Amino acid sequence: MAPCWRLSLGRPAWLQLQWVVISLVVMLSLANHSSGYFYGEGNEQASNDRFCFCQLQGTIDDCSCNVDTVDYYNNVKIYPRLKSLLVKDFFRYYKVHLNKDCPFWVDDSKCAMRFCHVEHCEEKDIPPGLKGDTTSYHKYIKEVQTLTNCNEDLDVELGYLNTSISDKAHKEFQRWADYDEAQDNFCILDDHEPGAEYVDLLLNPERYTGYRGESARRIWSSIYLENCFQAHSIKKKNAFSAMIPYQDMARNEVCLEHRVFYRMVSGLHSSINIHLCANYLLSEKSSLGFVAPSGVWGPNMEEFERRFSPHMTDNEGSHWLRNLYFAYLVEMRALAKAAPYLRNEEYFTGLEKDDREVKTAVKDLLTVIEGFPSHFNETAMFSGGTSSIKLKHEFREKFMNISKIMDCVGCDKCRLWGKLQVQGMGTALKILFSGKFDDKMESGLGTKLKPQSPPLRLKRGEIVALFNAFGRLSTSIHELEEFRQRMR
Repeated sequence: MAPCWRLSLGRPAWLQLQWVVISLVVMLSLANHSSGYFYGEGNEQASNDRFCFCQLQGTIDDCSCNVDTVDYYNNVKIYPRLKSLLVKDFFRYYKVHLNKDCPFWVDDSKCAMRFCHVEHCEEKDIPPGLKGDTTSYHKYIKEVQTLTNCNEDLDVELGYLNTSISDKAHKEFQRWADYDEAQDNFCILDDHEPGAEYVDLLLNPERYTGYRGESARRIWSSIYLENCFQAHSIKKKNAFSAMIPYQDMARNEVCLEHRVFYRMVSGLHSSINIHLCANYLLSEKSSLGFVAPSGVWGPNMEEFERRFSPHMTDNEGSHWLRNLYFAYLVEMRALAKAAPYLRNEEYFTGLEKDDREVKTAVKDLLTVIEGFPSHFNETAMFSGGTSSIKLKHEFREKFMNISKIMDCVGCDKCRLWGKLQVQGMGTALKILFSGKFDDKMESGLGTKLKPQSPPLRLKRGEIVALFNAFGRLSTSIHELEEFRQRMR
């Protein structure tokens, strides 16, 4: 029987109002129950909860902090700083090779849509400090080499020492150095190769370009299915061993290193999907009906629900979103670990005022990151003796393979952002696991390097990718909150 809403003249007004409110609540509850939208376990109501599936709570897997803590720290402290920092010239110009052939299959699926095209910047727009080699200095000039205190009684022939080194020998030495350095890399660095060009990231924002279908699915299938670890690493062998089910990870049926790998890849995937949903091509025409040169972009709620809601993802969407937070914490830890090194960088572009501002802003951001109460603990990984060496090599090779798959993406703009974010994540892994950033004082995070430490080295492209990749994860967490607000 439907509740009666007629007001009784014999009752006080407040009591009548209270009865109306109670009646409305009962009717809404009945409507929700009869709607049939239920998911998960227990008494969760999907008619309401399906619009709140992105409201995550609790501890982040394999980390010691809560989702709420990350939300607040990122959205209030980190995201605003990154947003103002990444528009600076040092971080907006990224050198990348976008014309490499796919090493795994014949790339016959180039995206022909105009929004897949990458806008290349003109030579005059590139900051002067990025056009030349700023790492070379004329250390050996004539005045330095002139001897003023030679002993005249030395035999000229016996004392002769040929100090010249041929150009060929110099190139060989550089090849050795590059090889040694490459052993620490977790991704392919191609900014030094012929064909690499500077791209203005602000002219080419990451967004949904219309690139979809079999080509896009093949990329992610290759990333997941061709980079799985051996089945013997799973305590309980699963029939679908190409993918580790989340339930197995939640029960810790795979080792920490494998869980970290899958959660980082899944977190990157979730982050990219959020960017596509938040910057979706809504129309190619303006409100007046004319073709808009740059299109009309904005958030697409239906697409967001399709990619993450429980009833569209077999209850996996919320786990994928949690992996976004995991990847964020891993990259944040890498920035904190490399903070002493990054503070000493000059961030040189040749524009003195801008360079000074960037260096100050980076120091401020690093101080905030170091102040985060609970970082990811990478020391728990690869600590099992000789077997861990093999596991670390396997981990590195699989992530290196993912960076090669990025050259198979058919959309140039998608390829640009895929390569940048994979390189940024690979740089974070290099910082955490190469061992070259471990030599620090015993007082904890953010301490200064010991004077005896060997010189640490990150290339400019790695630094640009590291900050921009972390910026993409930070933006995803911020945009996730925006989707929550719209759903409410």
